[in-house]
Amino acid sequence: MPQSTHYEAPTDPLVKQKLDNWQDKKFGMIIHWGLYAVPGIIESWSICSEDWIERDTTISYEDYKKWYWDFSKQFNPTKFNPEQWAKAGKNAGMKYLVFTTKHHDGFAMFDTKQSDFSIAKGPFANNPKADVAKYVFDAFRKEGFMIGAYFSKPDWHSQYYWWQKYATADRNNNYDIRKYPWRWNKFKDFTYNQIGELMHNYGSVDILWLDGGWVRPLESVNAEVLSWGANIPKWSQDIDMPKIAAMGRKAQPGLIIVDRTVHGPYENYQTPEQKIPEKQLDYPWESCLTLGGAWGFVPNDNYKPAAEVVHKLVEIVAKGGSLLLGVGPKPDGTFPEEVVTKLNDIGKWTAVNGKAIYNTRITKDYNSGQTWFTQSKDGKKLFAIYCLKPDEKTIDSITWNGNMPKKGTDIILISTGQKVKWKSVNGATTLQLPSKMNNQYALAFEVVPQG
Repeated sequence: MPQSTHYEAPTDPLVKQKLDNWQDKKFGMIIHWGLYAVPGIIESWSICSEDWIERDTTISYEDYKKWYWDFSKQFNPTKFNPEQWAKAGKNAGMKYLVFTTKHHDGFAMFDTKQSDFSIAKGPFANNPKADVAKYVFDAFRKEGFMIGAYFSKPDWHSQYYWWQKYATADRNNNYDIRKYPWRWNKFKDFTYNQIGELMHNYGSVDILWLDGGWVRPLESVNAEVLSWGANIPKWSQDIDMPKIAAMGRKAQPGLIIVDRTVHGPYENYQTPEQKIPEKQLDYPWESCLTLGGAWGFVPNDNYKPAAEVVHKLVEIVAKGGSLLLGVGPKPDGTFPEEVVTKLNDIGKWTAVNGKAIYNTRITKDYNSGQTWFTQSKDGKKLFAIYCLKPDEKTIDSITWNGNMPKKGTDIILISTGQKVKWKSVNGATTLQLPSKMNNQYALAFEVVPQG
């Protein structure tokens, strides 16, 4: 799917300021945690009836939905430890959080008053931390993170979205809104009120990250949406974003709103999923990628090597984006040990080389082979980051084309602070490293012009 270039920059000075601050952060954590963690399966989608969805079951579709929703009676994360999550994220070098307050299945991970379908009801109700989102946000705030609330616009548990009068055919609402406008209005109120709770009851929130891009005004459906292959109803699933945005920003001045894939005034940055754009983009964006194979927790997941994550981070930042890395806590409320280990390994690199990543902006010539380039916000310093291949166990020199330093420029290996010898011949710059370097995933250099 081609990345759309239709981006509408915000005009509110407070939003612009917060967006600029967000663009300094570069590396975030998205946490998918909900009912789906209990059986360890794909988040929400298994209860949707679409051709691509496989259910490993012999029971009927209606019985399957009941089976799935009944996990609300078992979900009891007695080891819930958001401090562990926040510490692991900080150790990785992450700077912002996006937490799933509600996925498409409608199960709220906060104490909503609009529904009984939440973590704060059922077996976890008497736990002091039953209002899960509050404690997640608090833990990450204490570690200095920007705070984002993920919220699904569709709600497959709500009678105002999937009405039991009709079969649930697919991801869309299952009744004709033109015939039953009163029911859709109830859904709009329900959505507005739940987002209102998140905006008013959970302290400072920086990002409202709205998923479920098929819930949108009919006139905004474009070729990008059609390319998903999902059915598009003949009616408009308009939930009144201007009203939601006005309320959100009154409660949280400068709130960044990410109405994913609905290009326009409420998509303050774009969110390509499980991919990195081919070329540099000059508007705000993030790549949402998973650390393992799934967004939420699944047993025996296959996690990416730390080097691969570092290389993706470097490429994304050089192309002008941020990396939002997805992890899923176990049903008991803790991160899998392997996740903590991977995040620590990633952090060993960011802790030393972060100068070339954080608070940087794009530079015109941003790539030469294995070397990626960023620059300081004021444009005075260039950074070059060489991503080592797995078979490059040791290395004593690197060469890049373009971005030729001026005579007298100092080039400093950031991890040691040492100046390196360099020469440029016919547009190719070669750096002689001070000693054979062991593989550190990537080598970052600061290019400092003198005078």
